[in-house]
Amino acid sequence: MTDTLAIAPQLRAALSDWLAQLSALKGASQNTLTAYAADVRGYLGFLAQHKGGTEGLPAVLATTQSDLRAWMAHERGRGLEARSLARALSAVKSFTAWAADRTGAEATPVLSARGPKFRRKLPRPLSEDGAAEVIETVGLQARDDWQQARDIAVLTLLYGCGLRISEALGLTGDAIPLPDVLRITGKGGKTRLVPVLPAAREAAATYVRLCPWDLPAGEPLFRGARGGPLNPRLIQLAMEKARLQLGLPATATPHALRHSFATHLLTAGGDLRAIQELLGHASLSTTQAYTAVDAARLMEVYEAAHPRAAMGKS
Repeated sequence: MTDTLAIAPQLRAALSDWLAQLSALKGASQNTLTAYAADVRGYLGFLAQHKGGTEGLPAVLATTQSDLRAWMAHERGRGLEARSLARALSAVKSFTAWAADRTGAEATPVLSARGPKFRRKLPRPLSEDGAAEVIETVGLQARDDWQQARDIAVLTLLYGCGLRISEALGLTGDAIPLPDVLRITGKGGKTRLVPVLPAAREAAATYVRLCPWDLPAGEPLFRGARGGPLNPRLIQLAMEKARLQLGLPATATPHALRHSFATHLLTAGGDLRAIQELLGHASLSTTQAYTAVDAARLMEVYEAAHPRAAMGKS
């Protein structure tokens, strides 16, 4: 790994200021900040070594396409996959744009660079019957009744409300009884309103009734066997076991239930924009991937909703 000490103090300060702005103005999550910091540190350290000395900000902003290609080749050479390299380039371009804006420098070679192409892995949702069968099977695995009820409640929230597993396990005792609409804080601290199905309310109520632990406001709602916060790995392992029992593919994970929620809503005629809001996605393209939408289905949504869609048929 590139030695961070090779980075000039001016660059370390600039990197710190850029990360602070991402956090304060754009609400970037800590995971995003950590990944971007590592990506840009690696890039700056490479340039220092590539050019034979500690580089300051003006020299970094004068990076050529040849320098950039050398960095990308270096990253691929150490085993970085195309998807990860594309993310690293995105971080580098963001940092460069910020620095160029502050200094008035021209950084076109970096800002116009194209990342490596890669095939986006589309999630595979379960069928409606498959989702119900998985939840039922997982519920039969736990040793105690209250743990069975707990696992059913968690998975029902993933499938019935489209929650991420971190969001479901982030619920606290004051969420009970579950309301008709939950306010969920998702990635990047963004909040959204999610309708709660009767099945999810009933599953949560059953768990609370059977749970041997006190569930005060502000404390985790879902508990492990010893009363501590439920580890998400336990839900993942339960899904793995159910998947093997039912002969389902390796893609049948807890997160696949969230995909299934979105896909089944769209299949039933749900609006793609509304589903985007329910999932908490910033980009509609992300929602399209989650819902495994094909071109024909998108055209159906377009023709049903767009006021000019019918003009070509007249």
